[in-house]
Order: sequence, then C-alpha cells, then structure tokens
Amino acid sequence: MENYLVMQDVTKIYNNGIIANNKVNFSAKKGEIHAICGENGAGKTTLMKMLFGIEQPDEGKIIINGVEKHLNSPSDAIKAGIGMVHQHFMQVPSLTVAENVTLGIEPTKGLVFDKQKAVEMTQACCEKYGFNINPLAEIQDLSVGVKQKVEIVKALVKGCEILILDEPTAVLTPQETRELFVQLKNLRDSGCTIIFISHKLNEVKELCDRVTVIKRGKTIGVWNIADVTEADISRHMVGVDVDLNIPKEPAKPGENVLTVKDLTVYNEAGKKKVDGVSFSVRRGEIVGIAGVEGNGQRELIDVITGLAKYNYGSIKLNGKEVREMDIRTLRKNGMVHIPEDRNVYGCALNMSIRDNMVADKMDDPKYNKGVMLDEKAIAQDTTAWVDEYRVLCDSDKQLVGMLSGGNVQKVVVAREFTSHSDLIISDQPTRGIDVGAAEFVRSRMVDMRDQGKAIILISADLAEIMSLSDSMIVMHGGKINGYFPDVKHLTEDELGFYMLGVKHMSEEEIREALHE
Repeated sequence: MENYLVMQDVTKIYNNGIIANNKVNFSAKKGEIHAICGENGAGKTTLMKMLFGIEQPDEGKIIINGVEKHLNSPSDAIKAGIGMVHQHFMQVPSLTVAENVTLGIEPTKGLVFDKQKAVEMTQACCEKYGFNINPLAEIQDLSVGVKQKVEIVKALVKGCEILILDEPTAVLTPQETRELFVQLKNLRDSGCTIIFISHKLNEVKELCDRVTVIKRGKTIGVWNIADVTEADISRHMVGVDVDLNIPKEPAKPGENVLTVKDLTVYNEAGKKKVDGVSFSVRRGEIVGIAGVEGNGQRELIDVITGLAKYNYGSIKLNGKEVREMDIRTLRKNGMVHIPEDRNVYGCALNMSIRDNMVADKMDDPKYNKGVMLDEKAIAQDTTAWVDEYRVLCDSDKQLVGMLSGGNVQKVVVAREFTSHSDLIISDQPTRGIDVGAAEFVRSRMVDMRDQGKAIILISADLAEIMSLSDSMIVMHGGKINGYFPDVKHLTEDELGFYMLGVKHMSEEEIREALHE
C-alpha cells in the first residue's frame, strides 16, 4: 500500500534559533491509524501544526495523494482534507451540536442560517460513520466523551480524509475510550488516515497499526505495532529502559493534615457543584480523586487551594480553618499546588525558568539576604533542579514560554516539589509529559508520601491514579459516589462505572468507609 501522506525532510527553526524539527520524515498510508510518540519537546506538536497549516516549514515538502501541498493556514489544510481534534475542544457551549459542527461552513437559506440543513448534514455524517449524537442537543449538556465525538464529526463534515488526534483519551473513562476506539477503527476501515498522538503506550499498542518515534526533532524510526512492546517504544523515546510500574510500599498514614466537612459550593449561575462532601487526608498517604470532567472535582480543588470560595461547610489545614486564608497564607501553612492549567495558574510564561522555580521561595533565608537576593545560591539550586527534573532547555535563564508544554509542566512540578509542604495538591501532574518524565514525577510523589507528606492526586489517567493512590474518592454529580479505602482490588472498569454513575455506594456505606 502506497503512502497517502508524506512529510519529507521537514525542518522548522524558530526565531530564537531553536530547531523544533530537523529534516523529519513521516508518512502514513490510506486507511491506517499511525501513532506519533516522543518525549516532550521532541517536535511532535510542531510537526502536526505544520500539517494543519498553523505553522509553515522552513524546509521540506508535504505531499498528499501524490500532490505537493503548501498549507499556509488551517483553511488550506481543511481544503486539502486534513482535520485536527485538539486536546482542548474548540466548541461554543451554548450552541447545539449541529450549529457547532457546521461552524465555518454554515448552510444558508437566502441570507439566514438554515438550521434544518445543518441538522441534516450532522445527522447524515453521524449515520455514515456510526456516531450516536443528537444534533439538537446543546454542547453544554453533553458528557466529555460525546463532546470528543462532536469534534471528530466537525472534521468529517468538512471532508476530512486525514484526521489528527492530540491526546484524545486524556479525559475519557475506560468505557468511553473503548467506544471511541471502535469508531476510530471504523473510520480507518472506511479509508480515513488517522494520526494518533498519545503518551499512553498501552493505547498506542491497542489501537494503532504503526508508530513513528521522534526524538529531539529527528525521526528515530517507524515500526509495525505488532513488532514492538510498550517497553520498546519507551526505550526508543527516552533512550533508556523505563519502569512503567512504580514500586510502592503500603502506606503508613499519620494524623490528618486536611479535613473537609459537609462542603457545599455553588457556581455563579447558582447551580450546586459540590454537594455536602466530607473526607480527610493524612500524612503519609495519597488520596486519589477520580471523576468524569464536570462532576465537581474541579470546584472542590479550586476551593481547597484558595482559587475560589465555598458557600457552606469547613476546610481545615493542620487544624486551621482556611476560609479567610489567601493563597500566600495557604502556602505558608504548608499547602502547595500543581494546577491543572499550568499556563494560567502554574507559571509566568514571560519569565525565566529560574524565576519561576523560586517564585514561592523569595522569603527563604537561603536566597533572601535582606536587601539583595543571593543569585549564586538561586542559580546553583535551579540549575540542579533543571537537571533533576529533566527540563529540556538551553539554560535556566530561558523563558518558560519558549518551552514545550510538557517541559513547562516539569518546571511547575519542580517548584512545588521543592517547596516546604505538608499537603501537596497534585492536579493532572503528568498530563502531556513523556513516559520517562512521568515515571520520575510519580516516583518522586511516592517518595514524598513516604517522607510524611499528605497528597491529593487528581488525574484523568486511570492507570496512574490507581497505581499511585492508597485510597480513592469517586465523584459524580457533585457528591462522593464511591470511596475505596484500599484500591488494590479495584479494576479500571469498575472505577469507570462509578465515574459514570452506573454504580454508586449508599451514604451509609460511604460514611462507614470514611470512618465517620
């Protein structure tokens, strides 16, 4: 079978001299699912941005079905039959599925938007490719899994023959992931070429036909999936063997560090998002919080970390009520936070790696000498942290905004893990991080637990949350739908059923499990 897509000797050099892609070669056949894997900063995202017309190559060719294409914008890419589903969905929540699907290609009747035609176009596409979606439903009322499918339908309606998927399962339950994989295989069998970008190597093995590994801007190799193991792929990506199972001794929990009691939170529209939640986190344990996006875990973490206020109930940190504490005071009292949105809450993109890493440590006598900062001590530590946390950069003086997303995450993790803390709120700590860096972060989290830190872990990666957590809370509809004091016998499927609300524990069972 001939290659339908060919990216030949593609090079991209940014204005600051960083070589993102160095004569990268990538090809995909018609009707295959082809994975692209690589460490953070390897050049995967830049390569796909060039394929979708967001960036333009400095050298090289892009050839589709034997014809060279010059893709100067996403519009050019769409006309060439290329669609891209981003990790963060591009949707208008207040509009219907049909209205979102036809954005940019709106059918009209005279000068007026033809809503019926939009519904017919959406319905026809859904029926052709086996997507069960109501075209009249509003996006804001849909589950994350259905929103993901809407993004794919948006691309297909525009005539997509090459579909780029960037971390498509990041927020899906196992059941939703399996359903998506069935539909992606159907798309492949209908002749669609699918490019699958993921750090979840088990999913790459399960879904894909071939895999291309990119490392430091260069193509390392292409393999048939049947010929490589997960360990083989990670070894090609990182250059060393990576242990995908984090060794962990049983927890030895101590006294409570965080106590949440009858917590209730309303959003701006007056809707109850957290409904009477109670739990505690002790020294020396990792408590996982799982849930499908939109079921209250975001609001719960926001009020615990001081990003929002709660309406009723109590949150105590080391025995002190936190209601009137600002974020600076919370940190002084022992709480640190790896936020889900690293760019908005986790760092200052226009400042250096060094400044970001010590931003919370300016009062530390080690660095603060009164009138002046001890730049030598700061440089010594931040340089060591760059090496220790494997931040791919020129030096610790480089602006954080010039790093890849995964390396930005490493800077945030390094700052929080090197702060003096009693409680670590770790929200999606390895999202977008390659397998080698993820192994390091997870191992360090277990080390900190063993040092007596209390840790809350929120993660959409169910394998991660199940392997790291000592106990687990599952949220659904703003409430605790299940509590597992020991996760050893919990399966991903069972966890998925609790996340979807198919299974639930009674209030009495939850109170008993929580020892209330």
